[in-house]
Amino acid sequence: MNSKDLILAIDNGTQSLKALVFDLEGRLLAKEQVRFKPYFSKNPGWAEQDPEVFWQALCSACQGLWKSGKVEKGRIAGVTLTTQRGTVINVDREGRPLRPAIIWLDQRKTHGLKSVGGAWGLLFKIARLSNTISYFQAEAEANWILTFQPDIWNNTHKYLLLSGYLTHRLTGKFVDSIGCQVGYIPLDYKHMRWAPDWDWKWRCLPVKRNMLPDLIPPGQVLGQITRKAAGETGIPEGMPVIAAAADKACEVIGSGSLEPSIGCLSYGTTATINVTHKKYVEPIPLLPSYPSAVPDHHTLEVLVYRGYWMVSWFKQEFGYPECREAAEHGLEPEALFERLLEKIPPCSMGLVLQPYWTPGIKSPGPEAKGAIIGFGDVHTRAHVYRAMLEGLAYALREGKERIEKRSRTPITSLRVSGGGSQSDNALQLTADVFGMPTARPHLYETSGLGAAIDAAVGLGLHRDFASAVKEMTRVGEVFEPDQKNHGLYDALYHDVYKKMYKHLKPLYERIREITGYPK
Repeated sequence: MNSKDLILAIDNGTQSLKALVFDLEGRLLAKEQVRFKPYFSKNPGWAEQDPEVFWQALCSACQGLWKSGKVEKGRIAGVTLTTQRGTVINVDREGRPLRPAIIWLDQRKTHGLKSVGGAWGLLFKIARLSNTISYFQAEAEANWILTFQPDIWNNTHKYLLLSGYLTHRLTGKFVDSIGCQVGYIPLDYKHMRWAPDWDWKWRCLPVKRNMLPDLIPPGQVLGQITRKAAGETGIPEGMPVIAAAADKACEVIGSGSLEPSIGCLSYGTTATINVTHKKYVEPIPLLPSYPSAVPDHHTLEVLVYRGYWMVSWFKQEFGYPECREAAEHGLEPEALFERLLEKIPPCSMGLVLQPYWTPGIKSPGPEAKGAIIGFGDVHTRAHVYRAMLEGLAYALREGKERIEKRSRTPITSLRVSGGGSQSDNALQLTADVFGMPTARPHLYETSGLGAAIDAAVGLGLHRDFASAVKEMTRVGEVFEPDQKNHGLYDALYHDVYKKMYKHLKPLYERIREITGYPK
């Protein structure tokens, strides 16, 4: 057996960083987690973080692994990295941050920017896409920095995603994985390279090509651990760093989903449904398929922006009894919320929730707001909690149908990752809403495992992605749909849920006109 048969995967999430060691059969041999405050906010809606927090967490997690004695450092064949998506960092020529990172949760917008003109502007006007392009311009962090911090922008040598920043700290090189490129950046998502000079994105953003890192496909070498990085992390100098992908893309292959017939649900802060496709298909027109963790493949994704963040919202606003009991007994409040689900029958006695707590670009549009209908005197906060999870499942089922229609490929089974996947009730509810088998992967750390799969192939420890996924992933518990419950959910989904947005959209628009919220 090869003496170097283990992989170190770094998983930098929104609230913590994990250093994970996997073997070639997908077993998690060691784990060290460092938690941190997700962001600080100087103004309402802002979400920023000192990039050094991420690097110090990485160093602490790796050093913690070596101190634990759970893994032989000499058996590590390579290291790989997966991170939260869409977090941007401006750095100077030495890779030093010029300002705090703008986290993907940031809600600032830059209004009043000049519209795209010329042929592109005319084309967008004819295609009725001008509002979508304006939304893209307003959302792009680069436009905000140029507008309000021009000195920072003018001194920026490289404009990096978090993955590119940490890769530079590890290797000393301004490189990044193609699989990590998700955000308001000038990427040609179809061909998975920086956009050609004529592309409309260069006209919407102040970014220049020389401000961007070189791109490497997943499974290839990004560089080697430098002496400085080795001293801070304890990772051996010269160890290869293998390109992986963003966290959601890694979750997909870490859940064992390589076929477009397997839908991967992520019950995380943002809830998503993803499938892997060889062909490029936009799940919503003009909204791209993102790079997969598999080279030359795409991840079709539909997301619910606030997703399982709503559990945190519920805990804060309505979960005092569980929080108090959890504190008394050393438990997590979320574990006690399971009792609320068990008390309430499927369909929450007619309470239906649409989870648009944060609006989208299209379907729903930027005017959308959350809604709960069907209240009666029988309803309690437990009904609201169950309706919340049912509403998320409805929204993701709608995403599934959108992906199927656009890709012309049916989704026949589901895998669920993320924090919400630990709830048996949530998974049974999901199986009932979708009417199809819903499986929990064999381990929770699917994002880190997906990154490890990239490294295993890149290091030649598995011959290809098909064999690596087969050897390193397994299905855990499978939840079969209750057909009686599915019939109830199916009727509510078609006859109520799918009609809500159409009927409420004019009211949302009027709310915005009257109150100015949301802009």
